Amino acid sequence: MSSPPPWPAVDPGRVQVVHLDAAAFRALAAGDLAGANAASPVPLTAAFVDPGWRGVWRMRRDQVEADPASAAWVTGVIWDRARQLAVGRAGYHGPPDADGRLEVGYAVDPAHRRQGYARAALALLLARAAAEPGVRTVRLSISPANTVSAHLAARFGFAVVGEQVDEEDGPELIWERAVPDGGS
Repeated sequence: MSSPPPWPAVDPGRVQVVHLDAAAFRALAAGDLAGANAASPVPLTAAFVDPGWRGVWRMRRDQVEADPASAAWVTGVIWDRARQLAVGRAGYHGPPDADGRLEVGYAVDPAHRRQGYARAALALLLARAAAEPGVRTVRLSISPANTVSAHLAARFGFAVVGEQVDEEDGPELIWERAVPDGGS
């Protein structure tokens, strides 16, 4: 059996994932860009209040209001440092579960796709997962129609382990990858 590709290298100079707080999540869930920008540590664009993204913001709002510490884990802003531009969202669905599993999610503003932002954000999230004690597995859930994300997942050594039907997103393939050394 062949070993998975090496764990991805991270270019810390290009992008970062900037975390948001409950106030920013509340404003984003309501579609209030001005309110979100008042609460966000970085300026956000209209893509962040797109109706297609509001379901994620509602989930994260509820999650962070119930557990404020989860804000350090959940969906944040993919921030291009050089351009000083918010280009998408990325983060975990929450802290690691009891089995040491983290689920990753990301989306890039259509105006900024095919420029390496999803790849860079995923590399950052995987690097953090590898640095977290006890994290053993990283999971992605991807629509079978999303061949670009499936290709990215395969490139990073993820493999399909099952399927599910998400209430909001519909049918998804479940991809997983072991964390080297089971987390540091």
